[in-house]
Amino acid sequence: MTVKTLAELLDEGVDGRTVLVRSDLNVPIKDGVITDAGRIIASAPTIGALADAGARVIVAAHLGRPKGAVDSALSLAPVAYRLGDELDRYIQLAGDVVGQDAQERAAGLTEGDVLLLENVRFDPRETSKDDAERAALAKEFAALVGKDGAFVSDGFGVVHRKQASVYDVATLLPSYAGGLVASEVDVLAALTENPKRPYAVVLGGSKVSDKLAVIEALAPKVDTLVIGGGMCFTFFAAQGFPVGASLLQEEMIDTCKDLLDRYGDVIQLPVDVLVADRFAADAESNTVATTAIPDEWLGLDIGPESVRRFAAVLSNANTIFWNGPMGVFEFEKFSVGTRGIAEAIIEATKKGAFSVVGGGDSAAAVRSLSLPEDGFSHISTGGGASLEYLEGKELPGISVLSTTQEG
Repeated sequence: MTVKTLAELLDEGVDGRTVLVRSDLNVPIKDGVITDAGRIIASAPTIGALADAGARVIVAAHLGRPKGAVDSALSLAPVAYRLGDELDRYIQLAGDVVGQDAQERAAGLTEGDVLLLENVRFDPRETSKDDAERAALAKEFAALVGKDGAFVSDGFGVVHRKQASVYDVATLLPSYAGGLVASEVDVLAALTENPKRPYAVVLGGSKVSDKLAVIEALAPKVDTLVIGGGMCFTFFAAQGFPVGASLLQEEMIDTCKDLLDRYGDVIQLPVDVLVADRFAADAESNTVATTAIPDEWLGLDIGPESVRRFAAVLSNANTIFWNGPMGVFEFEKFSVGTRGIAEAIIEATKKGAFSVVGGGDSAAAVRSLSLPEDGFSHISTGGGASLEYLEGKELPGISVLSTTQEG
Protein backbone atom coordinates (compact mmCIF):
# COMPACT_ATOMS: atom_id res chain seq x y z
CA MET A 1 0.00 0.00 0.00
CA THR A 2 1.51 3.31 -1.09
CA VAL A 3 0.79 6.28 1.14
CA LYS A 4 2.32 9.73 0.96
CA THR A 5 3.92 10.88 4.19
CA LEU A 6 4.38 14.07 6.14
CA ALA A 7 8.02 14.17 5.03
CA GLU A 8 6.90 14.21 1.40
CA LEU A 9 4.46 17.04 2.08
CA LEU A 10 7.19 19.06 3.77
CA ASP A 11 9.49 18.39 0.81
CA GLU A 12 6.80 19.68 -1.54
CA GLY A 13 6.60 22.82 0.56
CA VAL A 14 3.84 24.11 2.84
CA ASP A 15 4.93 27.73 3.28
CA GLY A 16 1.79 29.81 2.86
CA ARG A 17 -0.46 26.75 2.39
CA THR A 18 -3.27 25.76 4.74
CA VAL A 19 -3.10 22.20 6.06
CA LEU A 20 -5.89 20.37 7.88
CA VAL A 21 -4.56 17.88 10.44
CA ARG A 22 -6.80 15.25 11.97
CA SER A 23 -5.28 14.57 15.38
CA ASP A 24 -6.41 12.34 18.22
CA LEU A 25 -6.61 14.67 21.21
CA ASN A 26 -9.22 12.65 23.07
CA VAL A 27 -7.65 12.86 26.51
CA PRO A 28 -9.19 12.17 29.94
CA ILE A 29 -10.31 15.33 31.74
CA LYS A 30 -11.50 15.53 35.33
CA ASP A 31 -12.89 18.76 36.75
CA GLY A 32 -11.47 20.66 33.80
CA VAL A 33 -7.97 19.23 34.30
CA ILE A 34 -6.28 16.88 31.82
CA THR A 35 -5.19 13.79 33.74
CA ASP A 36 -3.20 12.14 30.94
CA ALA A 37 -1.78 14.31 28.16
CA GLY A 38 -0.15 11.40 26.31
CA ARG A 39 -2.13 11.83 23.10
CA ILE A 40 -1.49 15.58 23.01
CA ILE A 41 2.23 15.04 23.49
CA ALA A 42 2.25 12.40 20.74
CA SER A 43 0.30 14.65 18.34
CA ALA A 44 2.40 17.76 18.83
CA PRO A 45 5.40 16.88 16.59
CA THR A 46 3.37 16.70 13.35
CA ILE A 47 1.51 19.93 14.10
CA GLY A 48 4.73 21.66 15.12
CA ALA A 49 6.63 20.50 12.04
CA LEU A 50 3.97 21.95 9.75
CA ALA A 51 3.76 25.25 11.62
CA ASP A 52 7.55 25.57 11.73
CA ALA A 53 7.63 25.03 7.95
CA GLY A 54 5.29 27.97 7.43
CA ALA A 55 1.95 26.22 7.04
CA ARG A 56 -1.31 27.66 8.26
CA VAL A 57 -2.41 24.71 10.38
CA ILE A 58 -6.02 23.80 11.17
CA VAL A 59 -6.43 20.92 13.63
CA ALA A 60 -9.59 18.79 13.81
CA ALA A 61 -10.13 16.54 16.83
CA HIS A 62 -12.82 15.17 19.10
CA LEU A 63 -13.31 14.74 22.83
CA GLY A 64 -15.62 12.15 24.31
CA ARG A 65 -19.00 11.26 22.86
CA PRO A 66 -21.23 14.33 22.71
CA LYS A 67 -23.55 12.54 20.26
CA GLY A 68 -23.76 15.36 17.75
CA ALA A 69 -24.74 18.10 20.21
CA VAL A 70 -22.74 20.92 21.75
CA ASP A 71 -21.69 20.02 25.29
CA SER A 72 -19.58 22.61 27.12
CA ALA A 73 -18.14 19.87 29.34
CA LEU A 74 -16.56 18.36 26.21
CA SER A 75 -15.12 21.56 24.78
CA LEU A 76 -11.53 21.32 23.51
CA ALA A 77 -10.58 24.48 25.44
CA PRO A 78 -8.36 22.62 27.98
CA VAL A 79 -6.75 20.75 25.09
CA ALA A 80 -5.95 24.00 23.27
CA TYR A 81 -4.12 25.33 26.32
CA ARG A 82 -2.16 22.09 26.83
CA LEU A 83 -1.26 21.82 23.16
CA GLY A 84 -0.04 25.40 23.25
CA ASP A 85 2.20 24.57 26.19
CA GLU A 86 3.58 21.55 24.34
CA LEU A 87 4.29 23.53 21.16
CA ASP A 88 5.29 26.73 22.96
CA ARG A 89 2.97 28.74 20.75
CA TYR A 90 -0.51 30.24 20.94
CA ILE A 91 -3.29 27.93 19.77
CA GLN A 92 -6.50 29.56 18.63
CA LEU A 93 -9.72 27.69 19.45
CA ALA A 94 -12.67 28.19 17.12
CA GLY A 95 -16.06 28.63 18.73
CA ASP A 96 -17.59 26.07 16.39
CA VAL A 97 -16.64 23.22 14.07
CA VAL A 98 -17.06 24.66 10.55
CA GLY A 99 -19.33 27.63 11.28
CA GLN A 100 -18.79 31.36 11.00
CA ASP A 101 -16.16 31.61 13.71
CA ALA A 102 -14.12 28.74 12.28
CA GLN A 103 -14.39 30.22 8.79
CA GLU A 104 -13.32 33.70 9.88
CA ARG A 105 -10.42 32.42 11.96
CA ALA A 106 -9.26 30.13 9.14
CA ALA A 107 -9.33 33.01 6.68
CA GLY A 108 -7.25 35.13 9.04
CA LEU A 109 -4.44 32.63 9.61
CA THR A 110 -0.89 33.59 8.70
CA GLU A 111 2.18 31.41 8.22
CA GLY A 112 2.92 29.35 11.33
CA ASP A 113 -0.47 29.92 12.98
CA VAL A 114 -2.37 27.00 14.51
CA LEU A 115 -6.17 26.89 14.78
CA LEU A 116 -7.94 24.13 16.69
CA LEU A 117 -11.53 23.58 15.62
CA GLU A 118 -14.06 22.91 18.34
CA ASN A 119 -14.96 19.28 19.06
CA VAL A 120 -15.82 17.81 15.63
CA ARG A 121 -18.36 15.48 17.23
CA PHE A 122 -20.49 18.49 18.14
CA ASP A 123 -21.57 18.23 14.48
CA PRO A 124 -23.79 15.14 14.03
CA ARG A 125 -22.55 14.70 10.45
CA GLU A 126 -19.08 13.71 11.70
CA THR A 127 -20.19 10.26 12.85
CA SER A 128 -23.24 9.87 10.60
CA LYS A 129 -23.83 6.52 8.90
CA ASP A 130 -25.19 8.47 5.93
CA ASP A 131 -22.42 8.91 3.35
CA ALA A 132 -24.00 12.08 1.97
CA GLU A 133 -24.16 13.75 5.38
CA ARG A 134 -20.51 12.98 6.12
CA ALA A 135 -19.51 14.13 2.63
CA ALA A 136 -21.26 17.47 3.17
CA LEU A 137 -19.29 18.10 6.34
CA ALA A 138 -16.07 16.99 4.63
CA LYS A 139 -16.64 19.61 1.92
CA GLU A 140 -16.87 22.27 4.62
CA PHE A 141 -13.60 21.04 6.16
CA ALA A 142 -11.98 21.20 2.72
CA ALA A 143 -13.34 24.71 2.17
CA LEU A 144 -11.51 25.89 5.29
CA VAL A 145 -8.13 25.08 3.75
CA GLY A 146 -8.99 26.44 0.31
CA LYS A 147 -6.93 26.19 -2.85
CA ASP A 148 -3.54 24.46 -2.50
CA GLY A 149 -4.65 22.98 0.81
CA ALA A 150 -3.75 19.51 2.08
CA PHE A 151 -4.90 16.96 4.62
CA VAL A 152 -2.69 15.13 7.10
CA SER A 153 -4.11 12.12 8.91
CA ASP A 154 -2.36 11.90 12.26
CA GLY A 155 -5.03 10.58 14.62
CA PHE A 156 -4.21 6.89 14.80
CA GLY A 157 -6.79 6.36 17.52
CA VAL A 158 -9.59 7.12 15.03
CA VAL A 159 -8.35 5.61 11.75
CA HIS A 160 -10.61 2.59 12.29
CA ARG A 161 -13.61 4.93 12.02
CA LYS A 162 -15.26 5.95 8.75
CA GLN A 163 -15.95 9.52 9.82
CA ALA A 164 -16.00 12.84 8.00
CA SER A 165 -12.77 14.26 9.44
CA VAL A 166 -10.99 10.90 9.16
CA TYR A 167 -12.15 9.33 5.91
CA ASP A 168 -14.33 11.57 3.75
CA VAL A 169 -12.13 14.66 3.80
CA ALA A 170 -9.22 12.55 2.53
CA THR A 171 -11.18 11.95 -0.68
CA LEU A 172 -11.30 15.71 -1.35
CA LEU A 173 -7.76 16.92 -0.61
CA PRO A 174 -4.19 15.77 -1.32
CA SER A 175 -3.69 13.50 1.68
CA TYR A 176 -0.72 12.34 3.71
CA ALA A 177 0.00 10.14 6.71
CA GLY A 178 1.29 12.15 9.65
CA GLY A 179 4.36 11.10 11.56
CA LEU A 180 2.34 9.48 14.34
CA VAL A 181 0.13 7.42 12.02
CA ALA A 182 3.10 6.30 9.92
CA SER A 183 5.07 5.16 12.96
CA GLU A 184 2.07 3.32 14.45
CA VAL A 185 1.50 1.39 11.22
CA ASP A 186 5.19 0.50 10.99
CA VAL A 187 5.19 -0.83 14.55
CA LEU A 188 2.04 -2.90 14.12
CA ALA A 189 3.30 -4.29 10.82
CA ALA A 190 6.35 -5.53 12.71
CA LEU A 191 4.03 -7.47 15.03
CA THR A 192 2.19 -9.16 12.18
CA GLU A 193 4.58 -9.68 9.29
CA ASN A 194 7.62 -11.44 10.75
CA PRO A 195 7.86 -11.05 14.53
CA LYS A 196 10.99 -12.29 16.26
CA ARG A 197 10.21 -15.33 18.39
CA PRO A 198 9.31 -16.27 21.04
CA TYR A 199 6.28 -14.01 20.59
CA ALA A 200 4.13 -13.37 23.68
CA VAL A 201 0.83 -11.51 23.84
CA VAL A 202 -0.72 -10.28 27.09
CA LEU A 203 -4.43 -9.47 27.01
CA GLY A 204 -6.45 -8.02 29.87
CA GLY A 205 -9.52 -5.89 30.27
CA SER A 206 -13.03 -6.69 31.36
CA LYS A 207 -14.81 -8.52 28.56
CA VAL A 208 -13.93 -11.57 26.47
CA SER A 209 -16.25 -10.27 23.76
CA ASP A 210 -14.10 -7.15 23.36
CA LYS A 211 -10.98 -9.24 22.73
CA LEU A 212 -12.46 -12.30 21.01
CA ALA A 213 -11.48 -11.25 17.49
CA VAL A 214 -7.89 -10.49 18.46
CA ILE A 215 -7.62 -13.78 20.39
CA GLU A 216 -8.83 -15.65 17.30
CA ALA A 217 -6.40 -13.73 15.10
CA LEU A 218 -3.31 -14.03 17.30
CA ALA A 219 -3.63 -17.39 19.05
CA PRO A 220 -2.52 -19.36 15.96
CA LYS A 221 0.45 -17.02 15.43
CA VAL A 222 1.98 -16.54 18.87
CA ASP A 223 3.94 -18.75 21.23
CA THR A 224 2.14 -17.66 24.40
CA LEU A 225 -1.14 -15.83 24.98
CA VAL A 226 -1.47 -14.60 28.57
CA ILE A 227 -4.99 -13.70 29.66
CA GLY A 228 -5.74 -11.67 32.78
CA GLY A 229 -8.08 -8.92 33.88
CA GLY A 230 -11.82 -9.31 34.30
CA MET A 231 -12.06 -11.46 31.19
CA CYS A 232 -10.18 -14.35 32.81
CA PHE A 233 -13.15 -15.19 35.04
CA THR A 234 -15.24 -16.29 32.07
CA PHE A 235 -12.40 -18.65 31.17
CA PHE A 236 -12.42 -19.97 34.75
CA ALA A 237 -16.15 -20.60 34.48
CA ALA A 238 -15.53 -22.43 31.21
CA GLN A 239 -13.24 -24.77 33.18
CA GLY A 240 -15.94 -25.36 35.77
CA PHE A 241 -14.38 -23.22 38.51
CA PRO A 242 -16.52 -21.02 40.81
CA VAL A 243 -16.05 -17.30 40.20
CA GLY A 244 -18.07 -15.87 43.09
CA ALA A 245 -19.30 -12.35 42.31
CA SER A 246 -16.53 -11.71 39.77
CA LEU A 247 -17.23 -10.20 36.38
CA LEU A 248 -18.68 -12.94 34.17
CA GLN A 249 -19.99 -13.06 30.61
CA GLU A 250 -22.19 -16.15 30.78
CA GLU A 251 -22.98 -15.95 27.07
CA MET A 252 -19.24 -16.32 26.33
CA ILE A 253 -18.59 -19.45 28.42
CA ASP A 254 -19.02 -21.86 25.52
CA THR A 255 -16.79 -19.64 23.36
CA CYS A 256 -14.09 -19.77 26.03
CA LYS A 257 -14.41 -23.57 26.21
CA ASP A 258 -13.86 -23.71 22.47
CA LEU A 259 -10.84 -21.39 22.65
CA LEU A 260 -9.29 -23.53 25.39
CA ASP A 261 -9.94 -26.70 23.38
CA ARG A 262 -8.25 -25.25 20.31
CA TYR A 263 -5.48 -23.16 21.86
CA GLY A 264 -4.97 -24.67 25.30
CA ASP A 265 -1.28 -25.14 24.58
CA VAL A 266 -0.87 -21.41 23.92
CA ILE A 267 -3.30 -19.75 26.35
CA GLN A 268 -2.02 -19.17 29.89
CA LEU A 269 -4.46 -18.19 32.64
CA PRO A 270 -3.80 -16.97 36.19
CA VAL A 271 -3.35 -19.60 38.88
CA ASP A 272 -4.27 -17.25 41.71
CA VAL A 273 -6.27 -14.05 42.08
CA LEU A 274 -6.70 -11.22 44.54
CA VAL A 275 -10.34 -11.21 45.63
CA ALA A 276 -12.28 -8.51 47.47
CA ASP A 277 -15.47 -8.46 49.50
CA ARG A 278 -16.68 -5.45 47.48
CA PHE A 279 -15.66 -3.20 44.61
CA ALA A 280 -13.83 -0.45 46.50
CA ALA A 281 -10.31 0.84 46.99
CA ASP A 282 -10.42 -0.05 50.71
CA ALA A 283 -12.16 -3.41 50.34
CA GLU A 284 -11.05 -6.37 52.40
CA SER A 285 -8.91 -8.58 50.18
CA ASN A 286 -7.34 -12.00 50.08
CA THR A 287 -5.28 -14.09 47.65
CA VAL A 288 -6.87 -17.39 46.63
CA ALA A 289 -6.33 -20.08 44.02
CA THR A 290 -8.34 -19.61 40.85
CA THR A 291 -10.15 -22.84 41.71
CA ALA A 292 -11.31 -21.52 45.08
CA ILE A 293 -12.91 -18.09 44.69
CA PRO A 294 -15.41 -17.73 47.57
CA ASP A 295 -19.08 -17.00 47.03
CA GLU A 296 -19.94 -13.28 47.13
CA TRP A 297 -16.29 -12.28 46.65
CA LEU A 298 -15.02 -10.83 43.40
CA GLY A 299 -11.64 -11.01 41.74
CA LEU A 300 -10.03 -7.60 41.17
CA ASP A 301 -6.44 -8.54 40.27
CA ILE A 302 -4.22 -11.47 39.38
CA GLY A 303 -2.24 -12.95 42.26
CA PRO A 304 1.49 -12.95 43.02
CA GLU A 305 2.14 -16.50 41.76
CA SER A 306 0.47 -15.61 38.45
CA VAL A 307 2.67 -12.54 38.16
CA ARG A 308 5.77 -14.69 38.75
CA ARG A 309 4.72 -17.26 36.15
CA PHE A 310 3.78 -14.68 33.54
CA ALA A 311 7.00 -12.72 34.19
CA ALA A 312 9.02 -15.89 33.56
CA VAL A 313 7.33 -16.33 30.19
CA LEU A 314 7.87 -12.68 29.25
CA SER A 315 11.53 -12.78 30.28
CA ASN A 316 12.20 -15.22 27.44
CA ALA A 317 10.15 -13.41 24.80
CA ASN A 318 11.66 -11.43 21.94
CA THR A 319 8.39 -9.83 20.84
CA ILE A 320 5.66 -8.72 23.27
CA PHE A 321 2.27 -7.09 22.69
CA TRP A 322 0.28 -5.98 25.73
CA ASN A 323 -3.29 -4.71 25.68
CA GLY A 324 -5.42 -4.50 28.79
CA PRO A 325 -4.70 -4.25 32.54
CA MET A 326 -4.49 -7.29 34.78
CA GLY A 327 -6.81 -5.83 37.41
CA VAL A 328 -8.46 -2.68 38.71
CA PHE A 329 -5.23 -0.68 38.58
CA GLU A 330 -7.06 2.52 39.53
CA PHE A 331 -7.22 1.11 43.09
CA GLU A 332 -3.70 0.91 44.52
CA LYS A 333 -4.37 -2.34 46.34
CA PHE A 334 -5.41 -3.99 43.07
CA SER A 335 -2.72 -2.53 40.81
CA VAL A 336 0.02 -4.97 41.76
CA GLY A 337 -0.68 -7.44 38.94
CA THR A 338 -0.69 -4.77 36.25
CA ARG A 339 2.49 -3.23 37.65
CA GLY A 340 4.17 -6.62 37.85
CA ILE A 341 3.39 -7.47 34.22
CA ALA A 342 4.49 -4.02 33.05
CA GLU A 343 7.77 -4.27 34.95
CA ALA A 344 8.40 -7.73 33.49
CA ILE A 345 7.89 -6.31 29.99
CA ILE A 346 10.27 -3.45 30.78
CA GLU A 347 12.92 -5.94 31.92
CA ALA A 348 12.45 -7.99 28.74
CA THR A 349 12.79 -4.81 26.69
CA LYS A 350 16.09 -4.01 28.41
CA LYS A 351 17.33 -7.42 27.25
CA GLY A 352 16.39 -6.63 23.65
CA ALA A 353 12.75 -7.63 23.28
CA PHE A 354 10.53 -5.55 20.99
CA SER A 355 7.61 -4.50 23.19
CA VAL A 356 4.40 -2.71 22.22
CA VAL A 357 1.77 -1.37 24.61
CA GLY A 358 -1.49 -1.41 22.71
CA GLY A 359 -2.91 1.91 23.84
CA GLY A 360 -6.13 2.38 25.78
CA ASP A 361 -6.16 1.39 29.45
CA SER A 362 -2.72 -0.20 29.17
CA ALA A 363 -1.13 3.10 28.19
CA ALA A 364 -3.13 4.85 30.92
CA ALA A 365 -1.87 2.31 33.45
CA VAL A 366 1.76 2.92 32.46
CA ARG A 367 1.34 6.63 33.18
CA SER A 368 -0.86 6.40 36.27
CA LEU A 369 1.53 3.90 37.86
CA SER A 370 4.48 6.22 37.06
CA LEU A 371 6.26 3.58 35.01
CA PRO A 372 8.93 4.78 32.55
CA GLU A 373 7.38 5.20 29.12
CA ASP A 374 10.75 4.73 27.48
CA GLY A 375 10.91 1.30 29.11
CA PHE A 376 8.78 0.00 26.24
CA SER A 377 9.69 -0.04 22.57
CA HIS A 378 6.41 1.64 21.64
CA ILE A 379 3.24 2.85 23.37
CA SER A 380 0.36 3.08 20.92
CA THR A 381 -2.09 5.98 21.00
CA GLY A 382 -4.94 3.89 19.62
CA GLY A 383 -6.30 0.93 21.55
CA GLY A 384 -9.21 0.07 19.26
CA ALA A 385 -7.27 0.82 16.09
CA SER A 386 -4.33 -1.30 17.26
CA LEU A 387 -6.57 -4.28 17.95
CA GLU A 388 -8.42 -4.01 14.64
CA TYR A 389 -5.12 -3.83 12.76
CA LEU A 390 -3.89 -6.98 14.50
CA GLU A 391 -7.22 -8.66 13.78
CA GLY A 392 -6.49 -8.09 10.09
CA LYS A 393 -9.32 -5.62 9.57
CA GLU A 394 -9.07 -2.79 7.06
CA LEU A 395 -8.68 0.60 8.72
CA PRO A 396 -10.71 3.08 6.61
CA GLY A 397 -8.62 6.07 7.65
CA ILE A 398 -5.47 4.32 6.40
CA SER A 399 -6.80 2.67 3.26
CA VAL A 400 -8.30 5.94 2.01
CA LEU A 401 -4.84 7.52 2.01
CA SER A 402 -3.62 4.98 -0.53
CA THR A 403 -6.53 5.55 -2.91
CA THR A 404 -6.73 9.32 -2.93
CA GLN A 405 -3.21 10.41 -3.83
CA GLU A 406 -2.87 13.53 -5.93
CA GLY A 407 -2.61 12.64 -9.60
